[in-house]
Amino acid sequence: MQIINTIKTLVTTIKHWKQLGLSIAFVPTMGNLHQGHLKLITQGKDQADKVVVSIFVNPTQFSLGEDFSSYPRTEQQDSELLKIHNVDLLFLPSVNEIYKPKARTIISVTELSNLHCGASRVGHFNGVATIVCKLFNLVQPDIALFGEKDYQQLAIIRAMIEDLNIPVQIKSVSTVRETDGLAMSSRNSYLTKEQRAIAPILYQTLRQAYHQIITKQLGFEQIEQQKQKVLNDVGFIVDYFSICHANTLLAAKQEDDEVVILAAAKLGKTRLIDNIHFKINNLKVDSLD
Repeated sequence: MQIINTIKTLVTTIKHWKQLGLSIAFVPTMGNLHQGHLKLITQGKDQADKVVVSIFVNPTQFSLGEDFSSYPRTEQQDSELLKIHNVDLLFLPSVNEIYKPKARTIISVTELSNLHCGASRVGHFNGVATIVCKLFNLVQPDIALFGEKDYQQLAIIRAMIEDLNIPVQIKSVSTVRETDGLAMSSRNSYLTKEQRAIAPILYQTLRQAYHQIITKQLGFEQIEQQKQKVLNDVGFIVDYFSICHANTLLAAKQEDDEVVILAAAKLGKTRLIDNIHFKINNLKVDSLD
């Protein structure tokens, strides 16, 4: 596995691969890799000749007071894991390599970026869109793989490549979960033992809301209010629990078929996000069991 720290060497390597007619799958990460990341890499290897992984803790997607300085950085461990999984290239740049002084350009996907996580993490998705656009320009992948746990991020990246005519195919990969249902995340390491025992209730509550929707037990707003109370009562501080149209991420209407339930809540200092995306019609009540 090649480990590259500079844009110049990365561009030269990618150019050589392109001249050989090789296809490239790309998995952008912030490191502290887990089974969710490895699933993206495995699928990338199945769909392209070369797999590139980036590890870059991107400062521009952290709001003031968030965990940029304490975000888990495990580069040596991550590098060994990527070697075991036969990744072809690890791009591991510094902040100064990616962001030049007095940079003036920000990518902003309007509307989508202001909802949900964007409402409470001001500027977060501008940072996400900007770094992903920069990395796409450098790696020039044929395919880029993203996990569905970050559903809003995925929607924003898809909108960005469509609006900017970026020639990359976005592949979404289903959320990888612990045995108790908790979505895998690098931030799960922040949880105390007591908080870790409570954390799976977020997904359990999403599942309960799913069943209520497909059995039409309650209206959407009633379900949202009920589930926010459930989570608050067990110790979460809920940012949002929203039943949305799957494409616009605006509040779903009762006649909508394809919806996504989005949730974000803090447990202690740890912010957890999760979602369930589905079509209402023709679903069996036990289809998530």
